[in-house]
Amino acid sequence: MPVDGVPGGVPDQPDPGDGAGEHRAGVRADEPSDEEHRGEVRTTHWQFAARLARHHPSVVVDAEPIFIRDGSIATAAGVTSAPDLTLAFIEEDHGAELARQVARYLVTYLQRPGSQAQMSIHTSAPAPDSPVLRRVTAYVTTDPAAPADSTALADVAGVSVRHLARVFASELGTTPARYVRTVRLEAASHLLEETSEPLSVVARRCGFGSAEMLRQSFVRHYGTTPSAYRRAHARAHA
Repeated sequence: MPVDGVPGGVPDQPDPGDGAGEHRAGVRADEPSDEEHRGEVRTTHWQFAARLARHHPSVVVDAEPIFIRDGSIATAAGVTSAPDLTLAFIEEDHGAELARQVARYLVTYLQRPGSQAQMSIHTSAPAPDSPVLRRVTAYVTTDPAAPADSTALADVAGVSVRHLARVFASELGTTPARYVRTVRLEAASHLLEETSEPLSVVARRCGFGSAEMLRQSFVRHYGTTPSAYRRAHARAHA
């Protein structure tokens, strides 16, 4: 299919059995048995994650990433994540250069990794009801580099380490350590997008002990390195 501005155009769509993606809205309960895909991971829009898990109990539902490809099935979180999955297919089948050209043609972000979270920790939920959590979350987000081990957070909250863990689990569905790590990674991603500071400075300002510790955490969370993330953002906004 010819596309203006894309040399050679976009290759014809492959047959459905050749790895082509299909975008569906909503969740269907009348799908064939999932037994052959037992234990594989799927995602969907966070609002429908619980419903998907109920209808397909043999698969693992992860509502965090924007898309996942596990086994022969690829799933995306919502309408705006479908182009990201499509670009991933294009890069896999035809190379990174064509994926970049298509992204530029679509005037879309180049190119969010599938592991990127659907929502920012700063926008995914209202302020916690618990005064304990409000104190702790304000402490962590105000200065991501501040001491944030379990004892330090419990001291800020004025409760025991065990009680703090219970409050985090019941109100935020996570652990204090995971919350701190997510805040620090988001802070790092913003600095990578908006500044040219060396990775060692970004790491220090966001509470990581070194640039290598930042790199390891970034790869686990986002599926890409800090340097690659910065380059992608620079190209997207060039």
